[in-house]
Amino acid sequence: MTAKQDKLATLFKQATIIPVLAIDRLEDAVPLAKALVAGGVRVLEVTLRTEVAIPAAKAIMADVPEAIVGIGTILNAADLARAETLGAKFGISPGATPELLKAAAASALPFAPGIATASDLMQALAHGFDLVKFFPAESSGGIKALRALAGPFPDVRFCPTGGIGEANAAAWLSEPNVVAVGGSWLCPAADIRSANWAGISAICRRTMNSLKPA
Repeated sequence: MTAKQDKLATLFKQATIIPVLAIDRLEDAVPLAKALVAGGVRVLEVTLRTEVAIPAAKAIMADVPEAIVGIGTILNAADLARAETLGAKFGISPGATPELLKAAAASALPFAPGIATASDLMQALAHGFDLVKFFPAESSGGIKALRALAGPFPDVRFCPTGGIGEANAAAWLSEPNVVAVGGSWLCPAADIRSANWAGISAICRRTMNSLKPA
């Protein structure tokens, strides 16, 4: 594991759960981040799925210093450059092209490329990435598929995302090759629309408490 990947692995292990944020209204960014942090969730993935994603990430970085902000849904080298210029702490992609893997390998930004198959994973490893996002986790075979990948790739670490929620997060996290899981269940879209920040904090607290060792 390279120093860059090792840094990312440490960050993800400490996070346990990384909320996947699609922020539609800029005014929601800071109160949402504050609600997540208040619930014990500090590592946030702001996805490039909306027009306000970059200014939202900037606002969180400026006004919620306790938050550790990464950029998700990185699809190409230009997206990667935007994330690095922004000062993001890490980047995540849903998949990976040779162009993106090459750019990410040359970048100083800690990065987790998305993989769904053994061939995807071999491409990632060829570019130096042994911590990857397994996506979409449940529909790509779930925990059985993850265990199958552990055979030929025993040293790879995963952040499964896609189809993971409060009911099955603990099962995924119990797998020895999983360092964290990603998902959007900590901040339901309806709660964001209605500004139910206390409700989001409560979901975070309940989830994080349920994952603590007895």
